[in-house]
Amino acid sequence: MIEAQALLDELKRAGFGLFTGVPCSYLTPVINAVIDDPELRYVPGANEGDCVAIACGAELGGVRSLVMFQNSGFGNAVNPLTSLTATLELPILVVVTWRGHPEQPPDEPQHHFMGRITTRLLDLLEIPWEPFPDRPEGVGPVVGRAIAHMEAHRTPYALILSKGAVAPRELRNGPDLIRDPRLESTPEAGASRTRLDPDAVLAAIQESAMETDVLLATTGYSGRALYAIDDRPNQLYMVGSMGCVSSLALGLASVRPERRAVAIDGDGAVLMRMGALSTIGHERPPNLLHVVLDNAVYDSTGGQATVSPSVDLASIAAACGYSVATRVESLDHLREEVSRPDAGPRFLHVRTLPRSNRRLPRPKETPPEVVRRLQSFLRGNG
Repeated sequence: MIEAQALLDELKRAGFGLFTGVPCSYLTPVINAVIDDPELRYVPGANEGDCVAIACGAELGGVRSLVMFQNSGFGNAVNPLTSLTATLELPILVVVTWRGHPEQPPDEPQHHFMGRITTRLLDLLEIPWEPFPDRPEGVGPVVGRAIAHMEAHRTPYALILSKGAVAPRELRNGPDLIRDPRLESTPEAGASRTRLDPDAVLAAIQESAMETDVLLATTGYSGRALYAIDDRPNQLYMVGSMGCVSSLALGLASVRPERRAVAIDGDGAVLMRMGALSTIGHERPPNLLHVVLDNAVYDSTGGQATVSPSVDLASIAAACGYSVATRVESLDHLREEVSRPDAGPRFLHVRTLPRSNRRLPRPKETPPEVVRRLQSFLRGNG
């Protein structure tokens, strides 16, 4: 196990100045250390592919860069790792976590398959890799080999980070210190300053939804919390596929017009695939309700800040063509909006507190079992 700062000190000596990524719990100590280091710049990307492009831009400008992300999001990075870094010969250092490692204790179900193929994906992309250093004396040689390859071949080099390689590190500059204050200071542009309890919000959605509705909860704590409040056959708890719950709801709403699809989303997930809002706005399914719980952090990966405080999500949804885009001010307001039979697509922006209760149960049913149960409900057998 190494201290994150030991790696950063070596990278700084080698000329690395910009770090970008999408959080993973394995990466939390590294991201926290970068944010706390006044000599380094951390850019939180909306998705893994964007992060690769950001890192390439820094390299283009003469500053060495590092991109880091969870292996579950590796697919998002494949396009720029092949068509951008290879085509323009912009070498970057890639740190990808190894969730679902086949030789370690079982991980979340969404990591099993990717865990088996992570190293093969890097091999297929012709990106040389080695394990992330887990001993202090290994840091210098690893960084040296990475730089030697990048300088000689002008292509990326990867480090695979396994669980426990980096010692835990708390964030000293908390999210409140690094948020963009612009929307906070312009009430007419942003939402209410009121932040609601996330579990109370989920309970209000659940109790206000119609019995025929289908509730689709985004990956992370939202699905697990919804399950803990009350597991129901009309609910699906997404695992993996971050940012895809609204598109999943769109597909369901399109083929089952007699049902209302309620997408329970998060700010980080919306930001990751914001283009989905334009597709929903174009298709205008009247039976889609999109509820975004915005706590301004990536809650399930350590609480790193998202950029949502500087984004007016409701106005973006309205501009994309949602029939209604509303900023929710209270639980009563939320219940009223969820229970409305108005035609959609409708967008509800709900600001919530970061989660205080992180001890949430995982569904006893496997993801395929949850899907089959929901399909039975849709057939009228639930």
